[in-house]
Amino acid sequence: MATQLLMPKATAVWLVDNTALSFEQIAAFCTLHPLEVQGIADGDVAAGIMGVNPIQNGQLTREEIEKAEADPNYRMKVSDPKVRVAAAKRKGPRYTPISRRNERPNAIKWLVRNHPELKDAQIMRLVGTTKSTIEAVRENTHWNAANLTPMDPVTLGLCSQIDLDLEVKRASKGTIPTDELNEGTMLLTAEEALARAGGHAHEDVEGEGEERHAPEAAEAFDADSVFSKLKSLKTDSEE
Repeated sequence: MATQLLMPKATAVWLVDNTALSFEQIAAFCTLHPLEVQGIADGDVAAGIMGVNPIQNGQLTREEIEKAEADPNYRMKVSDPKVRVAAAKRKGPRYTPISRRNERPNAIKWLVRNHPELKDAQIMRLVGTTKSTIEAVRENTHWNAANLTPMDPVTLGLCSQIDLDLEVKRASKGTIPTDELNEGTMLLTAEEALARAGGHAHEDVEGEGEERHAPEAAEAFDADSVFSKLKSLKTDSEE
């Protein structure tokens, strides 16, 4: 889809000076009146404006100009941009159409009931309401509280599912129960890690010491038995 032409008057100045296009063709391309383009050619309009080359900024091609010069009835088209620029992020509360504004209390009631972790500022961003309205719905003091029905703001068209999921995810951070945290892997502090490492090292040293003393005890036991057998053999030989 073609985009809007940048600096139409400056573009018209360049086309008048550098092409053989008719005033009608330039006016149609630059969304100007033919008399205004004629005034540019006569020097009565846009006298202090410097021409801008639409070929350099990628909004028109040389082939398109040549095609229009060969056919006076042809109307040039703005070229599709080669680079897509991201849309600017929205600032401030979300705009709500007039036809949907009466549904905002119902959406607030749904959010308060199904996502109590959401803060007032998040609900304000999603629904485009005020903090006083949120408090009135939450405390059941809204002027139409008896007729309010919880309704999903996504279904009402007040926000998208992506925006709702994002706000819920943000609100859920830091609200994980302690039991779930204990079940997972937790990072230890430096002191705890050193203490735990020292305890393992001490256990390893004691284990090695027990293993070293065990063979010595076994060897001592074997030596006593050998000497006792030798003594018994000696006494038998003397008799």
